[in-house]
Amino acid sequence: MHLPEFTLLEWYGAGGDYRSLMEECEKLIQSVGTGLGLGPELFFRRASVNLSSPWERISVGEAFHRYARCSVREALEKNCFDEMMVRDIEPNLGVGRPTFIYDYPAARGALARLKQGDPTVAERFELYIGGLELANGFSELIDSEEQRKRFDEENENRRSNGKPIYRMPNRFLAELNEMPPSAGIALGVDRLVMILSDVETVDEVVAFTPEEL
Repeated sequence: MHLPEFTLLEWYGAGGDYRSLMEECEKLIQSVGTGLGLGPELFFRRASVNLSSPWERISVGEAFHRYARCSVREALEKNCFDEMMVRDIEPNLGVGRPTFIYDYPAARGALARLKQGDPTVAERFELYIGGLELANGFSELIDSEEQRKRFDEENENRRSNGKPIYRMPNRFLAELNEMPPSAGIALGVDRLVMILSDVETVDEVVAFTPEEL
């Protein structure tokens, strides 16, 4: 499912947020499917996936309750959030129809804005089809002080684990407050081709694999 180099489609929009990105992403993939003559239904991993709207939307908290039978807080405290995402939750996402999983815990927010009214979660989502992660998007954090704090915390974590720390991106931080409210997304083109072609491995859809270089 992974390659050291891969093709991404990224886009950003001023004035939007992660919810508007979900809508754009849904329309984009539906349009590609229609253009290829696949219709609303396609097959991936020996299962039917219906691309018709509306696509499923489930919060991370709800997904943990439904599939992992524990809370997000418990998973974070036990340091097994990522493990449980891969083992218990991802295989259940995008089954029958595509799924947007959204509102990640603030600790997994990266460059995402915290949700208004609930600062425990970030306005971030991922798209899954047939259990395969396809895209990652979020409302952009445009508060330079908050972003600097997150970078400092990440460097402290790296230092405590014996890893080299990153230089502070001061030019980026200096411009951040000038950004309007916006959102951005990265979509894996190779994985989308996998799904539309109904193949098992990413090696089957790229021009050449690393071993062939």
